[in-house]
Amino acid sequence: MPPITLVNPPTVHSTGGRYAHGARVEGAARRLVISGQVGIAPDGTVAEGAEAQMHQALANMKAILAAEGMGFADVVKMTVFLTGTGQIPAWRTARTAAMEGAVSASTLLVVSALADPRFLMEVEAEAVA
Repeated sequence: MPPITLVNPPTVHSTGGRYAHGARVEGAARRLVISGQVGIAPDGTVAEGAEAQMHQALANMKAILAAEGMGFADVVKMTVFLTGTGQIPAWRTARTAAMEGAVSASTLLVVSALADPRFLMEVEAEAVA
């Protein structure tokens, strides 16, 4: 795995350890860009509720990473789209559990809607190994 250095300069506000302001990757590496994942299970059903969709989307992401010989420790950037500010605490809990101690650069946006009205959240990521 190439060296990944999390960047949190003291001249920028503290993230409290929840995410990194940046992630620097040096050397030869494989880069995986993961399309936005929503709460669709492998059988095509959509999970009920935002929290269930979060867990399913993260399970989908884990499966994509595993298929490429990677894991959440290889994720250098994650972008999440929520459809309500009330979902933020549940997202943070789901992300922390899925990442198993790994931290990445992160952006969180609250949007009015996603491509399908059944979708309450979406997450995309980039990984390097």
